[in-house]
Amino acid sequence: MTSARENVMKGLDDVRSGLEDLYRDLHAHPELGYQEHRTAAEVARRVEGAGYEVTTGVGRTGVVAVLRNGPGPTVLLRADMDALPVEEQTDLPYRSTVDGVMHACGHDMHTTCLIGALDLLARGRDQWSGTILGVFQPAEEVVSGAVAMLEDGLYERFGKPDITLGQHLAPLPAGWLGCHPGPAFAATDTVEVRLHGKGGHGSRPETTVDPVVLAASTVLRLQTIVSREVSAKDHAVVTVGTIHGGTRDNIIPEHVDLGVNVRAFDEQVRARVLAAIERIVRGEAATAGAPEPEISLSNATPVLVNDEAAMERTKAALAEAFPVIVDPGLVTGSEDFGHFGTAAGVPTCYWLFGGIDQDTFLAAYTGGTFDRDIPSNHSPRFAPLVQPTLDGGVTALVTGALAWLAPAAAPSSWVPPGRP
Repeated sequence: MTSARENVMKGLDDVRSGLEDLYRDLHAHPELGYQEHRTAAEVARRVEGAGYEVTTGVGRTGVVAVLRNGPGPTVLLRADMDALPVEEQTDLPYRSTVDGVMHACGHDMHTTCLIGALDLLARGRDQWSGTILGVFQPAEEVVSGAVAMLEDGLYERFGKPDITLGQHLAPLPAGWLGCHPGPAFAATDTVEVRLHGKGGHGSRPETTVDPVVLAASTVLRLQTIVSREVSAKDHAVVTVGTIHGGTRDNIIPEHVDLGVNVRAFDEQVRARVLAAIERIVRGEAATAGAPEPEISLSNATPVLVNDEAAMERTKAALAEAFPVIVDPGLVTGSEDFGHFGTAAGVPTCYWLFGGIDQDTFLAAYTGGTFDRDIPSNHSPRFAPLVQPTLDGGVTALVTGALAWLAPAAAPSSWVPPGRP
């Protein structure tokens, strides 16, 4: 007998071409966090046309789409919309038209897939019962958009979900999925450091305290935290992603700014790394005879934890549609998606979906050249295949949603699993 998923997915042939065009359009017109006005307008237009109640401006530029279809659970499906400050270096005919901004992390694909999934679920509403809460989130790249939507009354205005589902494009073959139960994506923190010195003429360094030299020694010393202060049994990453200082080669500046990024999967490790950064920064400044540095934290988000039972249930449904599901293990990338489940007190289930040609992936992986030959997320050369990536992402969201929505014509006494 044909399953509900198969019946809902029959509509994919009707929408595929339009979704492909939409993806190319979104890729060509990327927008940074909280600037996703064009993207949000296009999202709103399309999901409203599919029959959803649509509200824009949630969390500044977020979009919420609601479809109530009888008794049953409320399933939250989320996609992020923002791009990155990266200059695209692909030769795609639909490459970014915005200087210095690119969809280098696949959020254009996420958005397109969710639009497609919402459309198919609306067309196939005779196959399920419940409520769909479609969340198009801004500013994931600065890990603040989820909190912004929650603080703007997401659940008070639109109701709480019983499950939160989402996905992220990854350097896996198109048609493959990655599912990992438990702690899955790392916590992240941004540490902003201003190293003060005493400026002066480049020809007379003895009259100055050079913050450039101080910055250089600090950067090198920070690299010892993971290698010498974190156990080999634990996981952490410390990256100095930005250094800004000086105006000319013959002027010793007054200060240098560092942007430091931290990743960890354990709160104790996270706290230890952050404390070590502060200790080293202040210690290096003292050694150089420099004034006290300024240190501040921002863009923090906790570890994303996939509920094990929810992941098992969702993965079982996904396995019926996807022949290859791998366990990627701990992902050192970070995600603010977990805030949605935590705020509602319900399970979080978040998976990866692939976007690379399978033969290219396998050749690089077996040849030991994966890191060199396969552009990762945030690379200026990140270029997922349009297809079958798009079909896979739409299928995964539809399948995941149907794993939690009630069967069609569910009785009015339906109670969410696990609830009294």
